[in-house]
Amino acid sequence: MFKILDAHALLAFFEKERGYEIVKEAFLSSVNSDIPLLMTSVNYGEVLYIIERELGPSKAEDIEKAISAMPIEIVEVDRALARMAAHIKACYKLSYADCFAAALSSLKKGELITGDREFDQLKNFIKIRWI
Repeated sequence: MFKILDAHALLAFFEKERGYEIVKEAFLSSVNSDIPLLMTSVNYGEVLYIIERELGPSKAEDIEKAISAMPIEIVEVDRALARMAAHIKACYKLSYADCFAAALSSLKKGELITGDREFDQLKNFIKIRWI
């Protein structure tokens, strides 16, 4: 089963916030199984803008380099993913960026790794691994 990261999970890992051990465990599992973790390009951008806003452009560049060395496959947004994200946004009160993480989880029939409680409303729509 694919595991999908949202921005919250990756930021928690980098900042060693509550639940980062679960994300670390997912990285180790990914390396051992040779199945990359997935993240949409929208959520990847979300991580970078948050880091740059809070810590500056130099730190965002460092994080970008770190992500490129991790077992994360960045999934570009295509029409199917955009369509599913739009459907989720129309039906749920969720940030637009989070809709892409949920859409990828739905389309790949994967498990979303997150600590963002906004996703709780989708617990019957997608599988969630809470951090």
